[in-house]
Amino acid sequence: MTSHRSLRVAEAIREVVASAVLFEAADPRLRSVTVLRAEVSADLRQATIYVSVMGSQADARLALRGLKHAAGFLQSKVADRLQTRYTPVLSFKLDDSVKKSVEIGRLIDDAVASDQRRTPPPEEPTGQEPAGSPEDEDPRDLARPDRS
Repeated sequence: MTSHRSLRVAEAIREVVASAVLFEAADPRLRSVTVLRAEVSADLRQATIYVSVMGSQADARLALRGLKHAAGFLQSKVADRLQTRYTPVLSFKLDDSVKKSVEIGRLIDDAVASDQRRTPPPEEPTGQEPAGSPEDEDPRDLARPDRS
């Protein structure tokens, strides 16, 4: 069970790393990186940062190498923010849940579009009243004299 403190530390680490990657890192390999979440060990000595990388698998591998290269810089930013005895050692993992959710959304849209192509569209009114049979007329209208 994760404690309240470890959840707060994980969120602080996520904020610091995300901000540093977005605004302070000069490495061009980190431009397409989005920090999704962080998890810390029970003793707060290890932190796993889950990231998403938009692009191909090669871009993702390149970005992970860039993150490993920048781990010391990012760890120093975390140390500045956290007031703990030990600064967590950062490790990075690729989280492809964002790509999966986009793909599932695309599949759902395709399925809905194919359903709409198979079912005929409902008839649209043309602005003209359909010619009704005498049974459709209201008998009270027949009893009234025409005032034209």
